[in-house]
Amino acid sequence: MHCPFCGADDTKVIDSRLVAEGGQVRRRRECLSCRERFTTFEVAELLMPRVIKRDGTREPFDENKLRSGLLRSLEKRPVGIEQIEAAISQIKHVLQTTGEREVPSRLIGERIMERLRDLDQVAYVRFASVYRSFQDISEFRAELDRLESRPANPGAKTD
Repeated sequence: MHCPFCGADDTKVIDSRLVAEGGQVRRRRECLSCRERFTTFEVAELLMPRVIKRDGTREPFDENKLRSGLLRSLEKRPVGIEQIEAAISQIKHVLQTTGEREVPSRLIGERIMERLRDLDQVAYVRFASVYRSFQDISEFRAELDRLESRPANPGAKTD
């Protein structure tokens, strides 16, 4: 690592600590030339895969789209922002750990529906109706029947 003060390329690590719940390493360094000390942070770089849309086009993953879709579905529902952020983190983690450079948008939609099904069943049906392009009430009814036939999740909201 180059010294930010004198530009020398010979520095030594004098202390390392885990920070951010183990997600980062904080390193205290000292330049061997000018003796100045500085701190660096090391984070694993996990790239988000590109998204293959239904029409075959590809675009970068957009966390804001993910968040807005969840927020729209959860509007006026009793789900806290912490739960929403946790769901976003879980979905992103699943996408990062696929090891793929590109993923179909369908995979993202299915992961969103899984999380919504556990968070709030009304929000799940809202999202599913748009995502699956329900055309009539029978499609709503079929989705509700599938939802009711699932084993109960003790953490799910059902009101």
